[in-house]
Amino acid sequence: MTAVATLPTTSASPTARQIWTRGRGIAVAVVLILIAAVAIAAVRSQTRHGELDPRSPDPYGSRAVAELLADRGVSTRVVTSLGAARAAAGPDTTLLVAVPDLLTPRQQTRLHSAVADSGGRTILVAAGSSSVERLAPGVTADPATSYDSTLDPDCTLPEARRAGSADTGGIRYTTTHLDADSCYPSERLATLLRLPAGSGDGDTVVLGAPDILFNKRLDEQGNASLALQLLGSRPHLVWYLPSLSDASAADTGERKSFLDLIPSGWLWGTLQLFIAAALAAFWRARRFGPLVPEKLPVAIRASETVEGRARLYRKANARDRAAAALRSTTRTRLAPLVGVPVAQAHAPEALLPALSAHLNGDGQALHSLLFGPPPGDDAALIALTDQLDALEREVRRP
Repeated sequence: MTAVATLPTTSASPTARQIWTRGRGIAVAVVLILIAAVAIAAVRSQTRHGELDPRSPDPYGSRAVAELLADRGVSTRVVTSLGAARAAAGPDTTLLVAVPDLLTPRQQTRLHSAVADSGGRTILVAAGSSSVERLAPGVTADPATSYDSTLDPDCTLPEARRAGSADTGGIRYTTTHLDADSCYPSERLATLLRLPAGSGDGDTVVLGAPDILFNKRLDEQGNASLALQLLGSRPHLVWYLPSLSDASAADTGERKSFLDLIPSGWLWGTLQLFIAAALAAFWRARRFGPLVPEKLPVAIRASETVEGRARLYRKANARDRAAAALRSTTRTRLAPLVGVPVAQAHAPEALLPALSAHLNGDGQALHSLLFGPPPGDDAALIALTDQLDALEREVRRP
């Protein structure tokens, strides 16, 4: 029974360095995107921290107007729940709703029913079309905002006339109430409306922009005067900051699906990630079919095949596989020349004695040359190639 020599093998898997070289561009891009996202989030969180909060001294907070009102005997109380806001409504109270659009339709309807006949004043700050129609029926928000932020009163409302020009430019409104005061118009649409209640002394003020309440804008134009007059008409001011944690926001009376509970931002983010993954897959996917149309079979020169395979071996540092291929081919060619069947060309016990008898050489040297270990570097591989060529020439010599 003859033993068959085991050819040395090597792994064609890329090394860690090769993987890093190929993927470092994508890795750097991902890192830059993450850094940019964190920086943008940090900047946005700092610039709008405590917005419209009468306890906040930040540029977009409203502590300054609350302090000025306190000097005039007007108390300011902050509430974050719908129940507290409804309970505070009364003839001696001004209820300011900081972000009406955060309220659900059910919350908006319940709040309007509580303040409609309370006899107090309700101020809606920058109410959009989704909220103003429920909180102030008969008022409609125009889709286009005003071009200028500083506007003139151009109305008979005493508070507006005393304040003069102010930074009310923002959302513009139209109303069907004939007795409404329409002030600070922009392109003939009001940015401040005062709607008297159907009965009593109560009213509703719709303000198109929150700028007159910001700490950083209070000392500009007539902002302070207008803010103090609108908010200080009653001895008590209740500042309603709608909160997402308010239990009334979830009390809709209807069952919601899992998708309804996911914030819209997450859905949009998932869709963008899916599109990005699809584009990346399309970019990196393997292309099927020939890149250049050609008739098959194609005759390829043997030298091109040898050169191409050699370059692949060199790129993968597969000297062991290249040496194994050279030795195997040499043994296959030498076996018929010394009378050994090709089937036994790779068995040392069959090939080496025949070669030694033909050459009268050292059998140990032949074993090292034809069945030895792989070369350690490129120079040793080239030397092995020369030695195999010399051996084959010597065997073929008459």
